[in-house]
Amino acid sequence: MSIHDTRETPAIRCRGLRKQFGDTVAVNGIDLEVRRGECFGLLGPNGAGKTTTIEILEGLQPKDGGEVQLLGMTWEHDAEAIRQRLGVQLQESEFSDRLTVEEIVAMFRSFYRQGATVRELIDFVQLGEKRGTQVRHLSGGQRQRLSVACALAGDPDILFLDEPTTGLDPQSRRQLWDVCEAFRARGGTILLTTHFMDEAEKLSDRIAVLDRGVIIALGTPDELIASLGGAHVIEFAATTVPPVARMEALPGVSRVHERDERWQLTVDEPHRSLPALLAELEKAGGTLTALTTHRATLEDVFLSLTGRALREQ
Repeated sequence: MSIHDTRETPAIRCRGLRKQFGDTVAVNGIDLEVRRGECFGLLGPNGAGKTTTIEILEGLQPKDGGEVQLLGMTWEHDAEAIRQRLGVQLQESEFSDRLTVEEIVAMFRSFYRQGATVRELIDFVQLGEKRGTQVRHLSGGQRQRLSVACALAGDPDILFLDEPTTGLDPQSRRQLWDVCEAFRARGGTILLTTHFMDEAEKLSDRIAVLDRGVIIALGTPDELIASLGGAHVIEFAATTVPPVARMEALPGVSRVHERDERWQLTVDEPHRSLPALLAELEKAGGTLTALTTHRATLEDVFLSLTGRALREQ
């Protein structure tokens, strides 16, 4: 253990992190701190710098500038010690199709000086019944849980999860969420990237939104949603739309946003805002072609901040 590693030391800390590829600045001075025992979500569209940031933290990419510490240690001076305390689950992992679950986990367990037994790892990710099954006979969800078991082989303090449930059915997603929550219950720290807003909201204690190499928002899911200024969203399309200034002046409206020929109004009390909106539409001579309302979500926050939906890939 590093002399700098105490329970008060952040699990992950970076200051002024920078990375450039040619003329492209991928990471532009990121400051980030992940506390011990929390699940921290990192969200961003393609090209935001999310993958580059993660790879630098994992030790897979050299940084061009700034400072990175994991558990009080640095890659420059403590690389071997850090590797023994990290678990990395990639979005896609290639395992030999003809090896069994038990053989794969045993191989990964052999890379570390400490950790749970092979049986304990397999049971922890709920693959006990598949212990002797070859990888080629596993479902997508079972393969992802096998990947997590391998990431946990050294009993890590920090677990990196890169879009762990992409391509999985709802039941498999929930099973993987259970594994994540069990890891955190044991005191582990998770850095999560995902393209699913419900997953980010379910698992993350705090979330950072990256865009164009910088963090543009940081907070708990509730704090980020509250930043919209209203708890509900009215979305509509019409043949003729009132002037933006008129919609912004409607009772209870805190924000007006247009995307793909649809308008979104962030409001506190839709029962007050909606009748007023309909009255303004009538004055403008417009006819509704679509109308929906919903509680504000992280997806609305992301759209407001970046102008894009998270899954516009």
